[in-house]
Parts: sequence; C-alpha cells; structure tokens
Amino acid sequence: MSRARTTAAPPLGPQRTTPARPLPAADPAWSADPYADALRAGRGPLFLRRADGWLLPLDVERWCAEPDPADLEVLGRCEGAVLDVGCGPGRLVAALGAQGRRALGVDVSEAAVAHTVRRGGRALRASVFDPLPGTGRWDTALLMDGNIGIGGDPAALLHRMARVLTAGGLLLAETVPYPDVDERVTVRVTGPHDTPGAPFPWARLGTPALLRRARACGWRAADRWSTDGRTFVALRRTRNRRARPARRPHGTRQRREGAAAPPRGRPPRPTPDASRPTPHVRRPTLTPDARRPTPHVRR
Repeated sequence: MSRARTTAAPPLGPQRTTPARPLPAADPAWSADPYADALRAGRGPLFLRRADGWLLPLDVERWCAEPDPADLEVLGRCEGAVLDVGCGPGRLVAALGAQGRRALGVDVSEAAVAHTVRRGGRALRASVFDPLPGTGRWDTALLMDGNIGIGGDPAALLHRMARVLTAGGLLLAETVPYPDVDERVTVRVTGPHDTPGAPFPWARLGTPALLRRARACGWRAADRWSTDGRTFVALRRTRNRRARPARRPHGTRQRREGAAAPPRGRPPRPTPDASRPTPHVRRPTLTPDARRPTPHVRR
C-alpha cells in the first residue's frame, strides 16, 4: 500500500443536492425507480438489461455494506484528495472521511447522494462531465464497481479524468474480471418487477482492453492486481515534455527563417550583370620608364 501524498487538497465547497446544469439525456436512467428503490432498501435484485435480453446482476448489497477487503486495498492506495466518480451509496467516501481524508463523491442519482450523506460522506449530485469543484487538483480518482463504463465511451471518460486530476495524479479503476471483455452497449436498469428505466450507453472492459485504451489516451499502467475475484488497474497520466529546440553548433549564426542556406566550399566569382551595359574602358598611354635614362641622340 502506498503512502498518501501531503499535497494541498482542493476545496470541496458547500454540498449541493441539485446539479449545476441539466444532466445529459442518458444519465437520468440511474435515477429511475428500480435503482432508487434498491438503494433505499439496501438490497436487490437489480440488473442491467441489454437489448438482447442479457442481464448483468448489480451487487447492491455489497455497495450498501461496509468496505470489504478488496475495497480496503483500493483505499490504501489512494493519495491525497480523492474524487469517487459514480460513488453510489457512498461506502468508499464515508470510509475515507472516517480516516480523516478529504473525499468527495459524485453521482447522478439523488438517492445515491442522499445515502452517501446519511453515511457521513460528502457527495455532489452531478455528472462527471459537469463542471466539478477542484478540477485539475484532485490527487486520486476512483472508478469502482465497473464505473469505467460511464457514458459508454471509455476514451472520453479517460480524457475527462486527465483534466480532473492533478499532473501525475492517480486513477484507480475496477475492470471486468474476464480479460477478453471489451464492449460498448445500450442498457436499462431493471428491478425485480421487470420495470426497466430509460436506455443509456454503457461499456464493459477487462484489464487488457482498459490498458490498450489508456495507453492510447496518454496514461501509463502503474499497477494491476486482483483481490477476492475482483480486478483493478492503477493508471497515471503520462507527463508531456516540452519540445526543446535543436542546439546550434558553437560559433554559428542563426539564419533568418526562410533564408537560403549558404553554399559550402569556395564562394563563386561574381558574374557581370547582363542587364547593365559594360562601360568602355580607355587603355592607359604608355610612358617611358622614368627609372631608365633617356639615351643621348646626336644630331
């Protein structure tokens, strides 16, 4: 487990229970009755239903319980101020707060935010793509319980997380425990009485798929591990280095941009300008050499 960095935490600001702006069209599906009812009851059954009828069970009981050993392993790796994206009923935010850590949960579900606050955590009802407090100053971000699938576009989410985190910040994501999974689908939240909510896009990624997408988005893998059948990845943003200008050889002058390079070797002789007439040059009159005596001539 890594030690937490002692960096200045971003101000969390006053708690809000309403979004800063209208949520995207796909987000209210998580506020549909089946999801809210399951969180209030603290138990399922609750599913994600795909268009072809396939069902993914959602582990509501674990979300509403205290952090398990796999969760504690993730919490031990957190650094500095922590943003829990898709915090759900807030087990991780509340646990971090109990440790005296600065943490904020973000969720589009009013029931999830209310549950988090009742547990003693701090939460904001908003989408991760909304303006968030402390953007660019969070040390750690969490995408637990499959939340790498938020929005159905992992690349867009990874780019957003890069803007939320501080330079060199840490992203801890939970992946599907089956390495070959890599899908983007449209799903609905379905309760025990088969009352599905509105459709919304979702993604499911195994660890290899997430690492491939992360590298393409400028992240590097810091670690990967599994605990109790759950799989996780730690990512850090690759620091972009400034391009340095090429060094010039000593003793040379910098040419103006666009000027032609001087030719190497002996410079050519100047040639007369054909557009100008050649001036007439008078040849000098020869005179006797003053140094030679003039011979005497007898008449």
